[in-house]
Amino acid sequence: MKEMPDMTIYEDPSYADATVTISNHLLEIDKRASIEAVLDGLTSDRKYISSKYFYDAEGSRLFEEITRLPEYYLTRTEKAILRDAAFRIAGDLGNIDIIEIGSGDGDKVSLLLDAVTAANMPTVRYIPLDINRGVIENSAKNLIGRFPGLRVIGMVADFEKQLHLIPGDAERLICFFGSTVGNLSRMHAMKIIAELGGGMRPGDRLLLGVDRVKNRDVLYKAYNDSRDTTARFNRNILNVINNLAGTNFNPDLFDHIAFYEEEHSRIEMHLKAVQYMEVSCPYLHGSIRIKPDETIHTENSHKFTARHIENLASAAGLKIEHIFSDQKQWFSLVQFLKTDRSDR
Repeated sequence: MKEMPDMTIYEDPSYADATVTISNHLLEIDKRASIEAVLDGLTSDRKYISSKYFYDAEGSRLFEEITRLPEYYLTRTEKAILRDAAFRIAGDLGNIDIIEIGSGDGDKVSLLLDAVTAANMPTVRYIPLDINRGVIENSAKNLIGRFPGLRVIGMVADFEKQLHLIPGDAERLICFFGSTVGNLSRMHAMKIIAELGGGMRPGDRLLLGVDRVKNRDVLYKAYNDSRDTTARFNRNILNVINNLAGTNFNPDLFDHIAFYEEEHSRIEMHLKAVQYMEVSCPYLHGSIRIKPDETIHTENSHKFTARHIENLASAAGLKIEHIFSDQKQWFSLVQFLKTDRSDR
């Protein structure tokens, strides 16, 4: 691998107005490290790309389109659960930081903010943490328009590496929606939740969205929709890598593959090459050779049983305070509480 120049992902370090502050912590992570991680995956015997690279502007747009598909139950089911449970979760919230990891468009946290009284709203800080700066800016603009008095402190950061940046000077409700935790390996998920739990103080809560194990046909259709939107979303990750690492992937030369892997209770997504190709990269000596039918693994989406949820609680030293679910038990929001050790 050739020596890479020192680069940063973003140049503009901050943005602020009267009610919104956005700080860019990706400046701590140089582009060279990201490129090296991607190329390690693409030159391994079993090729892979981390799913965090799905979300450039086009990837975010396509994912929003996916959430509206009839086959993709996850987002609408989680929102319905939040809508029903909001007053039980947030009805008396005040003097609190609501932190959302992988915040996206802010639609889900808005369901919680709907339950906060107008008198309490000026005492609430919303702290979205996302790798996409534009997403934070757009959601902040929408939320402060809807909720007078709300303060937004946005953090452009990678939650897999920068959870230590989460502020700790107020009581906290940490929201980790969308079953994003399911995109991690079981061990990595426990590590992330344990890191969150280790940074929480007694009285802090964690609200975790998890997709549940269910009929495999329902799962298959959610990731193989009739409009091929998920296929376009999957292929777009190659455009992201082209922009990041200077590769020349042609996304049209890959088929979208998604299937349920029963042994590990997860959906796997791959891109399968339709022909032999040699992909160039300015940071490599030689090219990335891909054989016909060879796959690039782009995502796991683990599904959860009660035992999996209990394992997360145990790893993090948290108490399961409540599990909110839909009638079909397809999706759950798990509310964990940090207690004094003697209370667990």
